[in-house]
Amino acid sequence: MDHVDLAERFVASAYPNAGIAIVAGSTARGERTATSDVDLLLIGDSLFDDASKSSEAATHEFEGEIFEVFAYTPQGFDEWANRGIDRRRPVIVHMLAEGVPVRTHASFVELRSRWSAILAAGPALDAADSRFRRYMITDLLDDLRDATDHLEQRVIAGTLFERIAELMLLNDRRWIATGKWLPRRLRALNAERAEMLSAPLLAGNYAAFADRVEEELARAGGRVQAGFVR
Repeated sequence: MDHVDLAERFVASAYPNAGIAIVAGSTARGERTATSDVDLLLIGDSLFDDASKSSEAATHEFEGEIFEVFAYTPQGFDEWANRGIDRRRPVIVHMLAEGVPVRTHASFVELRSRWSAILAAGPALDAADSRFRRYMITDLLDDLRDATDHLEQRVIAGTLFERIAELMLLNDRRWIATGKWLPRRLRALNAERAEMLSAPLLAGNYAAFADRVEEELARAGGRVQAGFVR
């Protein structure tokens, strides 16, 4: 199935006033699976019947496919894109910069170029945020080393993986992510370090996993505990 043509038919049916339409995610990368949906970014001045509305995230079924739609006015896109940048998880900016255009208009090239430059620059991690993140990781590490209940160990270890992976990425000016994208970004940063961190976690060897986290924490500036003020 040509999902670009399918996306155009969907946009014409559901969001005919979209000036920009971009297919993103696994569909754009040619990596669809049996359960993949079609991620679609839409931008337009007159997308919504309600003139006060500036954004919408909605799920649609069209011609047997599921569409995950992220729709914005130009002002709404800027607002939500900046929120993503501030949170270091600019999902819709990645969609704009990396997706496959279905519809474009005169402003598309400038818009994509401007946000692609911001994306390429990467996120900044200031000293205060670094200390806060290292404080949280230090606390989780101590909790994991003290835990004896297997369920508690598994929950703490999962959270700890997320926190240390984020710190590793941010220290290299890489954007963070959630879900499946976090390990993917970590492997893209350094496959060997990602493997050393994840192997003991997957094996349920929480003591060895804690040791690997300690190593990455030291690389990022070390433990933060006594004297930390929030």
